[in-house]
Amino acid sequence: MSEKRIAAFFDFDNTFLAKDSAAIGIKYLFKRGDISFWFILGIIVRSIFFKLNLYSAERISRYVIRFYKNRDISEYTRQSEIFYKEMLKPHISPTVKERLEDHRKKGHLLILITASLRYILEPVVKDFGFHLLLCTDLEIGKDGRPTGRPIEPICVGKNKVIYAKKAAEEFDIDLSKSYAYSDHHSDIPLLKLVGNPIVVNPNFFLRREAIKNNWPILEHY
Repeated sequence: MSEKRIAAFFDFDNTFLAKDSAAIGIKYLFKRGDISFWFILGIIVRSIFFKLNLYSAERISRYVIRFYKNRDISEYTRQSEIFYKEMLKPHISPTVKERLEDHRKKGHLLILITASLRYILEPVVKDFGFHLLLCTDLEIGKDGRPTGRPIEPICVGKNKVIYAKKAAEEFDIDLSKSYAYSDHHSDIPLLKLVGNPIVVNPNFFLRREAIKNNWPILEHY
């Protein structure tokens, strides 16, 4: 019997990327005139409650996804490579990138697992050689346009455990020897799933959990 594989699961926003891709994307869309002030205000208010742990990561993700309702997603897909190179790549975390390369040298399976959308992430996966992308996908209606809802389950919070377990079964991964990197307490279920949880520039709630459990803490530099 062949030995099971070891995987390294990386969250994207504020982890592999040292910034929030949604915030960067919203500024980009606002400059293009694609997004209204009122929609942005809704995100800002929800983000404040989110940081105070009064609004879940899943709820804020669902709100952001409403932006895509009835839009021509192909337009954004065509621009994804440029958006990545100009707006996201400069903010890739050197600290976490080093960890990625260390896992690659050890032959570990590199997995990007995030609530962010597929079209935004595919250039990242291609550039850094991730083996697998687990992310949120937009539900597409019969007219070929997004409905404003995600394909369930949305890849956030405790649902990441569902994605990780499915990947473990499909790719014969030993989760007890695997790694997971994240910045936010909504990913605590994923971090507890693996044998080697590592927190990156954590928020207050995750830092508290990390100290309690003696989990390693990395900071961006």
